[in-house]
Amino acid sequence: RMRAVGATRLIPEGEEVTVSCAEGEVGRVYRGALAFEVEEVRPETLPRTRTRILVNVGTPEEALRVSLLPTDGVGLLRMEFVFASHVRIHPLALTRFETLPEKVRGQVEELTEAYPDKRAYFVDTLAQGIGLIAAAFYPRPVLLRFSDFKTNEYARLVGGHLFEPKEENPMLGWRGASRYYHPDYKEGFLLEVAAVKKVREEMGLKNLMVMVPFCRTPEEGARVLEVMAEGGLKRGEEGLEVYVMAEIPSNILEAEAFAELFDGFSIGSNDLTQLALGLDRDSERVAWLFDERRETVKLLSAMLIEKAHAKGKKVGICGQAPSDYPEFAAFLVAKGIDSLSLNPDALLRTVKKVAEIEAALDSGA
Repeated sequence: RMRAVGATRLIPEGEEVTVSCAEGEVGRVYRGALAFEVEEVRPETLPRTRTRILVNVGTPEEALRVSLLPTDGVGLLRMEFVFASHVRIHPLALTRFETLPEKVRGQVEELTEAYPDKRAYFVDTLAQGIGLIAAAFYPRPVLLRFSDFKTNEYARLVGGHLFEPKEENPMLGWRGASRYYHPDYKEGFLLEVAAVKKVREEMGLKNLMVMVPFCRTPEEGARVLEVMAEGGLKRGEEGLEVYVMAEIPSNILEAEAFAELFDGFSIGSNDLTQLALGLDRDSERVAWLFDERRETVKLLSAMLIEKAHAKGKKVGICGQAPSDYPEFAAFLVAKGIDSLSLNPDALLRTVKKVAEIEAALDSGA
């Protein structure tokens, strides 16, 4: 997420440029409209791999196109993306509608006029967005991560500023699991749970699984599972699998305890790198130090795979690293990771790379 500082001053108005994000870590802007090649690949010619190849999906609109790719399912569907693109209203502005100031109430009313029950607007709208994605990939599994907005991002939703604290460092603050059981957000999380329940039970899309992000301790994980059960989503019932993000060193160092609670892990390499190296990836001053290929991150990932497999639990990765760096994907495959979830544009080249690595491992090379 680099910024092109000064681009609007340096590039004359109306001048054609080519913006490329396909050349590694840094995007580049070239003068003029450069020629490019389109490589067409027939899905049936792609090699099959032992490592499951999944895809990351952002929005329902994207899902219909991405579902046509030769994948084993969705390894990361971010609920907050569906929030932002479809719901657009802070959950508590719906559960506490009557307490809103007149101006905000009018904004909410404008978006929800067809719904006397404001909670129903949230559940229906969220369920429709999630359901479209689950249906597009059916019967392949779709792993939905519960909302992981930071407080400053929640505050941008309609009415959000009324309910979100101002934090000095939202990256390390009130996010993920710690919100779900807290009395100041629990009712909002229960709406998320109700939407998932609607997709799985009313729409019949049992291929939808869920994942808990930023879960700092096993005790916190247990509390989240209790709230989910309170809302009618119980791990193991009707085939429901519940995963946990592995993005905090504690998730890995205490993997055995987390494995008692969850069906598996998904490595979030962005946050894991941030926390393992002790840097805020939103800070431009230290962003240059951010590198998911650091030995520290690789050691933690390998440790998780070993600990989880010893407990009979699966490990995947949904972070950015395997999409950006083929060598990082190669490392994980060599360590026995169960699945890679990739950005759509990285999927085809990574499948070929994974097949080569597996062949080399089989031959003892």
